[in-house]
Amino acid sequence: MPQLSYAKYGKDNVRLYKVDKNEKTGVHTVIEQTVCTLLEGDIETAYTEADNGPVVATDTQKQTIYIMAKQHAIDPPEQFAATLGNHFVKTYPHIHAAHVKIIQHRWTRMTIDGKPHPHSFFRDGEEIRVVESVTRENQGVDIKSKIEKLLVLKSTGSAFYGFHRDEFTRLPETWDRILSTEVEAGWKWKTFKDVAEVKKVDFNGAWQRARDITLKIFAEDNSASVQATMYKMGEQILADVPLVEEVDYALPNKHYFEIDLSWYKGLKNTGKDATVFAPQSDPNGLIYCTVARTPKSKL
Repeated sequence: MPQLSYAKYGKDNVRLYKVDKNEKTGVHTVIEQTVCTLLEGDIETAYTEADNGPVVATDTQKQTIYIMAKQHAIDPPEQFAATLGNHFVKTYPHIHAAHVKIIQHRWTRMTIDGKPHPHSFFRDGEEIRVVESVTRENQGVDIKSKIEKLLVLKSTGSAFYGFHRDEFTRLPETWDRILSTEVEAGWKWKTFKDVAEVKKVDFNGAWQRARDITLKIFAEDNSASVQATMYKMGEQILADVPLVEEVDYALPNKHYFEIDLSWYKGLKNTGKDATVFAPQSDPNGLIYCTVARTPKSKL
């Protein structure tokens, strides 16, 4: 006989904007997020017996997000995610776990005539800050923080040579190439016992440190490969943020290929003479790694 082996449900793509207005200075601070909540627990009969009794309606979840945002800080997003998860688990006895994902969108304060504007902002890139949390009844809060869609490029300082070659290999070795990638970086925190413990952590500082490390190592590392560079990034984040248990990166190669223009009057545009390139969309390399304090298993 078939049986329900796992289930969760909730509300996705809840758009949330909150403004903090400093009445004394007139300075506004804005936060925009997209929130998803998913609940699990004693909800089997909703699936197997058409019994809606245990269903906390997804509209109720949406309204909860708005009310919690009014009553609590939504920055840092890690703290807001834990606050939401705690509410669902504590409020509904039959709900035993709450999954919360928050995407925080960029709004950067405008500088007008050399001064920060008190209430005007602009979107300066597609980079997003992402938080994924799971609050489990009597087990605490697990949180993962992420940077996504951070597009970076450097025009030199990257090589790729000495790789395995066989009868199918056509790629030439290079000691100087363009390196570009769209960074997806995540760091998993130790399990927190409750929201009070979550509130003690400087998540914003850790996010900024992880971002700074990513950019600094990307820019300054004389990269032997994407693999070698991303490992250094993860290693440094673990060294700088003691409460982080592991760091993972996903870095796709954004290729830029030389164009041979010698057919036109012997125009030199390869090797050291290359200045005009053709950006490629696909196919592309895709490299992953996880750097942990205590390896769980050998590769």
